Parts: sequence; structure tokens; C-alpha cells
Amino acid sequence: MSALFLRWAFVIACLVAMVLPAGAQQAAPASRARAAAPATADLAERLNQNTVTIVSGTPAGTYLTVAYDMAAVLDKDDELRVLAIAGKGSLQNVRDILYLRGVDMGIVQSDTLTYLKQTGELGRNIGQRLVYITKLYNEEMHIIGGPGINSLEDLNGKEVNFSDAGSGTEISTQIVFDLLGIKAKKVNMGQADALVKVKSGEIAATVFIAGRPASAVAKLPKDPDYRILEIPFTPELEEASYLPATLSSEDYPNLIPEGGSVETVAVGAVLAVYNWPQNTDRYRRVENFINALFTKFPEFQKPPRHPKWREVNLAANLRGWERFPAAQEWLDRAAAASQSTAINTEYARQQAARAAPGNVAEQERLFRQFLEWVERQRQ
Repeated sequence: MSALFLRWAFVIACLVAMVLPAGAQQAAPASRARAAAPATADLAERLNQNTVTIVSGTPAGTYLTVAYDMAAVLDKDDELRVLAIAGKGSLQNVRDILYLRGVDMGIVQSDTLTYLKQTGELGRNIGQRLVYITKLYNEEMHIIGGPGINSLEDLNGKEVNFSDAGSGTEISTQIVFDLLGIKAKKVNMGQADALVKVKSGEIAATVFIAGRPASAVAKLPKDPDYRILEIPFTPELEEASYLPATLSSEDYPNLIPEGGSVETVAVGAVLAVYNWPQNTDRYRRVENFINALFTKFPEFQKPPRHPKWREVNLAANLRGWERFPAAQEWLDRAAAASQSTAINTEYARQQAARAAPGNVAEQERLFRQFLEWVERQRQ
């Protein structure tokens, strides 16, 4: 009896399956798909609304490391995501900031804006469209000479690599060489290829501007065919906003004898951004990034972040540049808060007395703790 019942049950089930529309059989999976669709859309919205991108530099330089540091410190679930993008140098980075969809900001050399104002190649109003969030640090000029090259004067009439076309190194090298009267024959190539040609004598030298210690230079072996050339600091270079700098044996033990140093010049690195109008989504995202960067800035000055972060002063003004409004507003608020806390020391003593009545030593400890907190806020 039970066997007959099972056979009839199977037949009925088959008939039901044949009669029901195909859509009905898929109703449950389709329903699940519709339920998942809003969740997927919400995730996509959250990921995009708080993501910013920073175009930086090549793996051989400092820009990319600094951009990765920002991502490591600032990324926080869906509240903020920082995407570091490898770039091709200052001039191309400016083009990307101004014109490439999806690029919010980038790291460039400070003299790039001066160059663009002079040439006008990206428009006469470049100073209003390209602004800065903060000056980062100074980048040192490295000139690596090959066999028989012992000074800048030895480069006259010889081929010298000015790094990639459109890079900040190319722009700065042209300016510095012109100011120092060095008449070299410019060639453009990546640093890896250039260093091979320097050693073989195919070119006389290669120029590389990056924050010390630059990985491409630090990785060079101890070899008499390589040497770092001195760059004298002249009044003409000072007038052009370059700075004196020093490379030491601690930076490059394979190229500079122990305890020795080489004089050079430096140019500022800048975190630049398009001057987005206020009350726009792009402005809001950049403002979100700025608030996180400035608030968490002490984290960047601790290991394992790049040592160059210890040179950064967020409030430093940059001659010839305008600051992005959200960055200036954060600095203004911080300055006001610092002044406000600085004048409330008497109130702090009163609060300490209430917290530890009759205990003078504890009151003093609490007051000193307050002063230390104020100092941390100032920093």
C-alpha cells in the first residue's frame, strides 16, 4: 500500500511541475535576488561617496610611499577610503588633477605652479584652479654622475637625464641648470634605465628629485663609477624659492663616505587639489579627507611612516599658492581652540581644586595634566 502511495505522489508532483509556469518555479530565487539588489546598491553608494584618490609618483620616489601612508592611517571602514595612484611626475599630476575624472588630489613640486604661470600652457588662471591642502616636505635634488664626472661643470655639453618628460624633476632641473649656467644636453628616461647608462658612460649623469633617502639612489651598490655631485646654493636659487639641503652618509652609505655629506638644493612637495566649488559632492569628500588627515596627523610622525612626515608643518604657508578653503577653515578652528584653552588656566585651576579638595599636590598634578593636553592640541 505504501509503495502504491509513493508512486502516485511522484506522478502528482510531476504533473504539478508541468502545469506551473516557469516563473513560479523561480519565484523564491528571484525574490532573494530582488532583496539583495538594494543592499548591493547601498554598498556601492557608501563606497563611492567617501572615497578620494591621490595621484602620486613612481615606486622609485617618495610620493607613492607618502600616499600609501595616507591610505594606511586614514582608511576607516566606509567612512573614508584613500586610493593611492602611481603617477608620472608633477606636470602630469597637475593635468590629472585638473582634467582626469576620478582624481581628487595629487602630490606635486611647489615650483610647478610657478612654471605653469610663466608658460600659461594650462590656462592663465591656473593659480585659481589649482590650490593646496598643505605643504608636505622638502625634496632634495640628487645628481648621480658617472665615470669621469666630478662636478656640475663637467656636465656642460654632455647628455644628462632630466627624468621622465613632464616630471617635476625635468622642470626643476631645467630651472636650476639655467640659473647655474650649466649647458647640458637633455635626455628623458626612467631612472632605472638612466643609472645603467650612467655606469656605462653612455650618458654623463642622471638627475632625480625625491625626499631623502630616495629608494632608487639608496639601492645603488658601492661602486666608484657612481658619485653624487655637489650643487652650490646661490642667491639666484634662493630668489627662485629653492632651499639649501644636505645629503649624508646616513642617507646613502654606499655613495657618501662615513661621516661625509654632499651639499645640494631642495624644492617643496605639495598636496595639491582642484579648487572644487563649495556645496558640491567633490568638495565634501575632500573636506572629509582633510578633517581626517589633520586630526590624525600625529600618527604620521610615528614609525613605520616615512621619515619625511616629521618635516611637515600643516600650518606652513606656501608662497605663490592659495590654500583650499576647507583646509584653511580647519586650521583657523584649531588656532581658535588653542587660544581659547590657553586663556582658561585659572578656570582649570578651579576645576582641579574641586576635583581634589584639600589635596594641593593632586590639584597641581591635574593642572599640569591639563597644560600637557593643551600643548598636544597646539601640536
